Amino acid sequence: MSYTDASMNALRLPGDELADAVVATLFERGEVGKFNTLMRYVSTVGAPLPDGLPDVARDYLQATSTPPDWVDWGEMEKARLFFIDNNVHISTALSFASMPACYVVPHVAKLLSMAHGLNYPSKRMAETGQFTVYLMQPDAFEAGSRFIPAAQKVRLLHASIRHHLKRESGWDTAALGTPICQEDMIGGQMFFSLLVLDSLHRLNIHMSTEGAEAYYYAWRVVGAMLGVDQDASPASPEEAREFLDLYMIRHMAPSEEGAHLTRQLVDLYEEVVPGTFFDPIVSALIRYLIGDTCADWLQVPRTAWDNVAKVVPTLLGVLEGIEDHSPFGAWALDRLGHLTTVFELSTLTRGRVMHYAIPEQLKKDFGVGGNVPRTHRWAPPAPTVAP
Repeated sequence: MSYTDASMNALRLPGDELADAVVATLFERGEVGKFNTLMRYVSTVGAPLPDGLPDVARDYLQATSTPPDWVDWGEMEKARLFFIDNNVHISTALSFASMPACYVVPHVAKLLSMAHGLNYPSKRMAETGQFTVYLMQPDAFEAGSRFIPAAQKVRLLHASIRHHLKRESGWDTAALGTPICQEDMIGGQMFFSLLVLDSLHRLNIHMSTEGAEAYYYAWRVVGAMLGVDQDASPASPEEAREFLDLYMIRHMAPSEEGAHLTRQLVDLYEEVVPGTFFDPIVSALIRYLIGDTCADWLQVPRTAWDNVAKVVPTLLGVLEGIEDHSPFGAWALDRLGHLTTVFELSTLTRGRVMHYAIPEQLKKDFGVGGNVPRTHRWAPPAPTVAP
């Protein structure tokens, strides 16, 4: 598939027809509060739906209760093993590359600032981290798992934001497109898949081609479950590179909202880092992973630690070498990565389960690899030339 400005423009109007219709009906009938209350009891696959659930919501939950019929379960298992092998690095990439990349797209930063609850990065990061952990569990698509209900709720959350913003004066659809349109949903999918792999490569993490491609595939499955049009979504990392390069060229720019959200993100992780001496490493890692131009647009402060961040890939390369050649070292590092990820997620969630409820109003200010050998290491697709 080839992407052009014309084909990307065509993706700026469509949202998610199924989820949008459900949310519109819930608001029209005044059933959003009732839906949110009852959905707190729907958190695992196979659990009986509660009595009193609005019919339109019940139909939606039944229609979206299974993954796409084209899923390759062998690839999904490879993705899970890749996540186990690289969980702490993936968390680092999500925190210090994927989220800032969202903020460097002005209309996305504006949307995140306007959406009630998403103004707080701890909640946003907790939801993202919890969602990823649910996805990479061995029973993610089996009875008792939490991933599918989480995906169903996130899809409705996105539809509710579209519902609010399209009906309020704070969002210019003619200029900005439909809120969380297909182009932005695919862009988000790229931030959480290809950009994560790019960041791991930049950090000198040893990845097999099989593991990296499986991780990208898993996020294709996620995209389908979140309402992404699969006819428009990149099928391979090579197509993803073409889409992401053009998407960023089309949209990336400085914005007040992007700088504000980045400042909140930096403050959040400086609180997580013990003491204050190591605080500057947060800004330094963001700057290293997204580059000076984007970091300057987001007003990421320059510090003496910027040079320290450049040494991180060398240190990680040493640890990766130990993991490659020592079974005990691999086990110890995987265990340490797991514990670090659990600690980070528990700090962000404060031990709570995130419920992904439909917001009834928006922010008032706006009025609105595992067992896979890591040989034939993965290399990012080459940058594409802008048309």
